[in-house]
Amino acid sequence: MSESIVRALKCRECGQEYPIEPTHVCEFCFGPLEVAYDYHKLEGKFTRELIESRPQTMWRYKELLPIDGEPTVGAQNGFTPLVRAKRLEKVLGVKELYIKNDSVCYPTLSFKDRVVSVALSKAVEFGFTTVACASTGNLAGSVAANAAAAGLESYVFIPHDLEQGKVLGAGIFGTNIIGIKGKYDDVNRLCSEVAGKYGWAFVNVNVRPFYAEGSKSLAYEVMEQLGWKAPKHVVVPMASGSLCTKVDKAIKEFIKLGLIEDNGTAVYGAQATGCSPIAKSVKDGTDMIHPVHADTIAKSLAIGNPADGYYANRVINESGGWAEDISDEEVVAAMKLLAETEGIFAETAGGVTLGCAMKMIESGKLPRDESIVLCITGNGLKTQEAIVDAITKPRIINASLKEFDLLAEADGVADA
Repeated sequence: MSESIVRALKCRECGQEYPIEPTHVCEFCFGPLEVAYDYHKLEGKFTRELIESRPQTMWRYKELLPIDGEPTVGAQNGFTPLVRAKRLEKVLGVKELYIKNDSVCYPTLSFKDRVVSVALSKAVEFGFTTVACASTGNLAGSVAANAAAAGLESYVFIPHDLEQGKVLGAGIFGTNIIGIKGKYDDVNRLCSEVAGKYGWAFVNVNVRPFYAEGSKSLAYEVMEQLGWKAPKHVVVPMASGSLCTKVDKAIKEFIKLGLIEDNGTAVYGAQATGCSPIAKSVKDGTDMIHPVHADTIAKSLAIGNPADGYYANRVINESGGWAEDISDEEVVAAMKLLAETEGIFAETAGGVTLGCAMKMIESGKLPRDESIVLCITGNGLKTQEAIVDAITKPRIINASLKEFDLLAEADGVADA
């Protein structure tokens, strides 16, 4: 591992710096902390050639991730496909469209494997033996799986009415699942109390500054896969809003290090209408985030009081992007369109991303003649409840050629 360039934890509000410890809130102003780096230490050392010589995992950018040694958790994670979506381009009437497909992220089929790999590697460095999280689903599965592989005890706290695919997808790894009677915001509030009392590493509470940095690897990969350039436009699903801010941070880091040219990337946010506090703030022209009571099938995005909402709003506005929201019916329609055109079965959050992109293309907020990247962050096998009634049921026949001939004739299929 190269020399760490991590300098400190730094308050986003007042700039106060802190030692590298499992903490996440400024003692002076209660602002959130994030990892600060001494980028000048990488000048002339962190090159395209060095990155390309490494294995195709998220750790090929390890100098820009906040761990000291080699990763102890999730060493194989990341480097998912960037797909040129030509069939979808034709449907949407756009010139250049890509799908960053984290629905196949290893090992639990969501981009959460990136952030968890960093958070748990850091937790091990700090000496924690029990890890935990508050989750809308994907994070629970990823913490459970990566903790199991690392030999760590784990607890995952989830809303009690989460999709069964996500509950099963966490339970199989032998984690301790705690269902909370309430929404995600109730779960998160409880976890803040538990983290302080039990001294566990909560990936999205006391280890959050390190955890969030893992999201940057998605954007690093996009830029490398585009041939060492930034997309002109990138559409990101928003729950807490963290991914928006980290995509923006990753692009700026690559520019600062001379790995790409500044392409003036605009960042766009996507939410379901039933939980759209960030999108609403952007559309209303304010930076005030008003918490909402979440009510949407896109449960992985159902955070009514988003921790990074203000910062996501700022990134969207400063980059020249926009934000949009769509109904649950539009989410399902977009999931089907993505599957039927590109063979990608995304979870509801993927439907939100595509559906909002379509809405922004139609309104002119998202230009048709420049490169667009859609971030698909989870797999549809986890949210089958959302689309089970929207899928054509199988037609049942006996094992009879005569009966199939009748079906084929009805479908207009001719004999060979």
